[in-house]
Amino acid sequence: MNRINKIMDIYKNLIFKRRDRKGQGDKSREKNIIRINSAVLLCTQRSLRLVFIGCLIFIVIIKTTMIFAETQNEGLVGYTETRYWDKDNAFNGYTLFAGHGKTYLIDMEGYLVNTWNSGTNPRFLENGNILDASKDDPSRFSGFQELDWDGNVVWEYTESRENYYPHHDFVRIYNKKLGDYTTLFIANKDISSEEALQAGADPANAPYKNAQMDVIVEVDMEGNVIWEWWFFDHVVQDVDPTKDNYVESIADHPERININLPGRQLKRDWLHCNSLDYNEDLDQIVTNSVQGEFYVIDHGNTFIPNDSDSSIALAESELGDFLYRFGDPARYDQGDPPSISDDWTSVSSGHKQIGGAHDVQWIKPGLPGEGHFLIFNNGQYLYETTSQSYIHEINSFLDKNGNNTGDYVNPPDAGYYTLESPKDTQKAKRNISNQIVWNYGSYSNQSFFSHIGSGAQRLPNGNTLICSDTEGHLFEVTDDSILVWEYISPVLKDEILEILYDNIPMTNSVFRAYRYSADHPALVGKDLEPITTITGRTPDYITPEGHASEIESDNVVGEFSLQQNYPNPFNPSTNIPYKIVKDSQIQLHIYDIQGSKIKSLVDSHQSAGSYQVIWDSTNDNGNPVTSGLYFIRLTNGNNTKIRKVVLVR
Repeated sequence: MNRINKIMDIYKNLIFKRRDRKGQGDKSREKNIIRINSAVLLCTQRSLRLVFIGCLIFIVIIKTTMIFAETQNEGLVGYTETRYWDKDNAFNGYTLFAGHGKTYLIDMEGYLVNTWNSGTNPRFLENGNILDASKDDPSRFSGFQELDWDGNVVWEYTESRENYYPHHDFVRIYNKKLGDYTTLFIANKDISSEEALQAGADPANAPYKNAQMDVIVEVDMEGNVIWEWWFFDHVVQDVDPTKDNYVESIADHPERININLPGRQLKRDWLHCNSLDYNEDLDQIVTNSVQGEFYVIDHGNTFIPNDSDSSIALAESELGDFLYRFGDPARYDQGDPPSISDDWTSVSSGHKQIGGAHDVQWIKPGLPGEGHFLIFNNGQYLYETTSQSYIHEINSFLDKNGNNTGDYVNPPDAGYYTLESPKDTQKAKRNISNQIVWNYGSYSNQSFFSHIGSGAQRLPNGNTLICSDTEGHLFEVTDDSILVWEYISPVLKDEILEILYDNIPMTNSVFRAYRYSADHPALVGKDLEPITTITGRTPDYITPEGHASEIESDNVVGEFSLQQNYPNPFNPSTNIPYKIVKDSQIQLHIYDIQGSKIKSLVDSHQSAGSYQVIWDSTNDNGNPVTSGLYFIRLTNGNNTKIRKVVLVR
């Protein structure tokens, strides 16, 4: 009995030793193997060996599922689609995202609800339609289109003016002064070398070929430009005192941008603004530059209804100067820039807070943190030992004493505190703004980092949905940084993958993602019945209890089903039953744990009906395979079913 108890203790330790909230991982696999070997030695009686083998088989199945599903550690292979779901703590709804030219709406398990043949940076409008760019490339497109539930284009705008190049972001707003809906968007606008020099650009760096600065454009529903704001109208410089915009001290003018920005010479796509949001209550706009700052500008006091010329003139004036800026005070001489030590072994981020950032926004009214800014800080240009991405919530009204002043406070005036990271991260101390009131970053240095794109969304229950662009990684965390949902996009440029292997960034890119409740105007009255997952595979994910969701359903879903093989475990052969609802081309193959196909059992056109094949535990060369975990994969080209099978020699 003592032997059995000790075996079961080892068994429970292997299965249930889960990662805790502080990111502490399991003991090493080598130690687990030692424990298994020790347990085998204890099993001197045949009956005990059988008990142990049964436990071990179950462990292999569970642990293998965990290996594929967990992402809190470094890995090179894993299943796509839903990997984890905490039903009780997630904000359960429908997630909208785009991948390589197509938009997908999925439920929490990853089942498709609807798709659209447009996919760049889509979002639902209050009228129930989708607004998206007209081209599958966030960095440059000609305009926008609005699509209904069925994919019909019901509105579109194309930028036809020369020297205007829309890119990255856009937002549909309700313009209270106009009494109608309008659309704001970001575009690059050309600047000639002569114009740059006249504005005080340093002659030492001339000529300024292909220079551009971002402009924010507002168009009405008829496509007329009714308002425009341009960075170029709000530049200062301390190089040429003969120019009207000359200032003796850049630090005294945080409300304007230095045309000779330190470390960023005027060039094409100079600021690379990539996100845009509108606050209807304040009638203000915020836009973010990938270089590491975001800027708030006044829309309400620079807009005159039905008078675009006067509106643009007001936006050009001092009324259009920045109301607030955050992220990199060294750009206006009110903070320290990043620096490297004399021996090149350590780096300081100075007072720089964000770099390569995306998706700045106001947290919407009625949501936890309403009125604060939320931004995806990619972590580029922060010069940490290991780059990581972060989500910041920023209260721009806080002063150095933590008081909410009710008005914008210049971040350097609010001050900083020193962040010391855990020793093993090997990160230097960082100055963190006192205006950052909430932050999310993974405990592991290598679990969450996207060097471009990405976004975040505050949800009604206080959770935050995060989209990590470069890895197609969508996940939801609570306000105390606990993971409650995780999904990996299976959408590549030319294919859909169930298992994703090591690949270059952006292979399964998702620029942004949004979560909507079932009572959102876009979803009310719509057929939200799940169709299938994107890959066609039945969802298989981890739950808080540590168990994989069941994929062994005998129900016929879609066009066929794959029943559980028997016996399982087996030696040397097993029966594999399956059903086909309609005539189709069928493939049934065996894969090893590395994802390599080792045996083709069926590859032919078959009529509707029930079938059964036998796998004799050999590969395509007729050679016996070793003991271990294998996968049976049934597909008809459009849909796929997978079963796990264990061979015990």
